[in-house]
Order: sequence, then structure tokens, then C-alpha cells
Amino acid sequence: MDKKQYENHRNILIGELKVALGCTEPIAIAYAGAKAREVLGVMPQSCAVRCSGNMVKNVKGVVVPNSNGLRGIAVAAVLGIVGGNPDLELAVLEEVTDAHRKTVKKLLEEDFCDCILAEGVENLYVEVEVRAEDQSASVEIQEYHSNITRIVKNGTVLLQKEQEKKADEGAPADKSKINLRSILEFADTLEVADVEDVISRQFDYNISISKEGLQGNWGVQAGKTLLSQEKEPSLRIRARAAAAAGSDARMGGCPLPVVINSGSGNQGITLALPLHTYAEAYQFPMDIRIRALALANLIAVHQKKYIGQLSAYCGAVSAATASACGIAYMLMYKTHSREEIYQVIGDTITNSICTIGGMVCDGAKSSCATKISAAVETALTSMELAMEGHVFQPKEGLTMDHVEDTICAVGRMGRQGMLGTDLEIIHIMLGK
Repeated sequence: MDKKQYENHRNILIGELKVALGCTEPIAIAYAGAKAREVLGVMPQSCAVRCSGNMVKNVKGVVVPNSNGLRGIAVAAVLGIVGGNPDLELAVLEEVTDAHRKTVKKLLEEDFCDCILAEGVENLYVEVEVRAEDQSASVEIQEYHSNITRIVKNGTVLLQKEQEKKADEGAPADKSKINLRSILEFADTLEVADVEDVISRQFDYNISISKEGLQGNWGVQAGKTLLSQEKEPSLRIRARAAAAAGSDARMGGCPLPVVINSGSGNQGITLALPLHTYAEAYQFPMDIRIRALALANLIAVHQKKYIGQLSAYCGAVSAATASACGIAYMLMYKTHSREEIYQVIGDTITNSICTIGGMVCDGAKSSCATKISAAVETALTSMELAMEGHVFQPKEGLTMDHVEDTICAVGRMGRQGMLGTDLEIIHIMLGK
């Protein structure tokens, strides 16, 4: 792999694998709120939050971290304004205290915050405007959760990100340049030290929240329940339970940070935990684990670039599929040719996304854990079929002649075909 390609793959990983505290949609709102207060310079007297329908969908049912079990857009925005540290970006609520929570409760009772549905905007869109007497400030986020695109104070534009994008040609992380073959080549030629910090952090953080989900009473306790059904749970059940438990804790408001993928903590968890469970069972060395998780992360990104960060297509499918590809990579790393590994990984993707692709996302909430469990089950079955040489054939449904075309076709279904589904879900959730 040439140096430019190698650096592009590495930069995508580093850009994707960020630390986030809590579900990334309420965190994005909290981040915008914290930044707006910082720009205003004083404690505001009121705030208004404008969100896209997908943001509303993903904030409505999930517990905001460090909020003492509270949910919703206003909670996220006000908690960010009162106790958020914008310098921490997606860990913005890490320093929230009891005093902050007390103030937030008072402000919510006083109707301090007005929440408005924004129409005709990006799927991922939030704007928080704060006011204090004759002063005002607003912060806008679009496209991905930490991407502040516009800052205005007292009518003066301080930041307009679109202008910066036009000037920034040749961006270092270009997702359009990656494909399944290049991802496999990157994993094979990877200098482990180049990504060891970010990949090890993904393992460490996401394993920690999974353990918390298995030990505590978070969410619907999907992970704990899976393990309790068998006296000696199988490897497959342990893999499903580990991933589900991480989501149990995360969706339940657990304050532990996680490393995300494609803007989602649940997807970061789903990528890491099944792969870690198999790695522990087979005692794979750390360098192979790092290569495998790097590969899995990039395969998830490759799928999601066609779908988009927020849609009616559940991202657990992409992440579980990619995790199974990473598991296959570990299992075959020393015993099979690169071409054989490529074939199995491609067939795993085809089998998985052509089985469960299109599982509906109706927002971030406790049922994400059971959806993750179902996605991991499907992905592991798909991997086992692929390793036995079984794969869905071209022209069967969305299965195309080549795996890349299949990924693109399913992505098109998720981004374009499910637009109406997405809108109807939002209308139902808003009572329209």
C-alpha cells in the first residue's frame, strides 16, 4: 500500500474513533449548548433549541448522562449550558455536579428552554441559541456530532464552516477512497504502533462499559438476561451479551465514556465487544486484535458512507457485520491466503446485510441493546456460512454481482429508500 493510501486509512480511523460520554445525539445538543454559553460569556436567561427530526428521534427516549435519569432535548441543552465544558467536545458533560443538576431542574421548571423542530435541514442538525438581556449567541452543528459549522454572537458571524470547507481541498481523510480490498491491505500492512493508542482505547473503554452493563441494572438488562439463559453460555451468546450489555448501560445513562464509530457509541461498542470476546476465547495476540479491530472499524465506515450517520437504517447492522469480518480475519489470519480471507469477509458482508439490512432505527433507547444482540447473531451466522463457502447469489434481492455493489445497493436502500420510513417514524414519535 502506498504511503498516501495508508495515511488516508489511518486518518479515517483516528477521526472516527472519538471518545463520547453518553448517547451522541443528546451529547451533540449539550455540546452546542455549552459552546453557546461560552460564546455569550454570561449565564443566559433563555435558550432555544432547533433540531432535525432525526435528532429528535434519537434524543427523545434516551437518558442524558450525568442528569440523574432525565431525558429529552431540553435536558441535554440546559445541562450543557449549566455544567458543560465545551473543550471536552463529546465528553462535554463529564464535569457536571449535583449543584449543576439542581440548577438544571429549576430552569426546566421555569420553561427556560424552547424546543423547535427544524425542517429542510441535514439529518444531523442542531442549533442552540442563548440570550441574556440584549446579548445573544448561537451555535450550529451539522453532518457529524462535534462539527460546529456556525457561531454567531450579537448578529456577527464568528465562524462559518462552509467557507472553510471550500478552502480545504485535499482533506486528509477521504472515505470515498477506501474499499474492501484496500481495508484488508491496510490491516495486513499496518504498523500497529500507528493506531495502537486509539484502538486500545476503544477496547478499554468499551469493555469497561460492557462490564458495567453486566454488573449493574441498566436498561432492559439484555446482556445479563442473555447470559442467564444458559448454565455455561456459548461463545456466541457471550459475544452477543457483551455487546448488548454495553448498550444497556449506555442507553440507561451510565456516565462511563465510550469510543464511537460513525458518530455512534452503540456502533463503537458493537464493533469492539464481539471481536474482543472471540479474541479472548482463542487467545489471539494483541497485534492481531488491533489489526482486526482496525479492519472492522473501517468496514463499518465503508458501509455507513453510503447510508449516512442518521437514518431509518439501524447502524447496529453495519457495526455487527463489520465486527464479524474482524473475527473472521483473526480466525483466518495465519492459516489462509489473503484472497481467501477477502472472499470470506466479502461473503460475510453479503450474507449479513442481505439478511437483516434495513432493521428500523426508531431512536436511541433501551431496545438498542436487543437490536444489537440480533444484529450480532445474524452477523456471526453470516460469517459461519461464508467460512463454509455459502453466500447469497447475485440477483437474489439486493445481492449484486460484487460485494462492493451489494454494499452500495443496501446503502442506497438505507439512505434513499427508507426516507419515507424515517419521516413516518418521526411523525409517529411526535404524535402527528
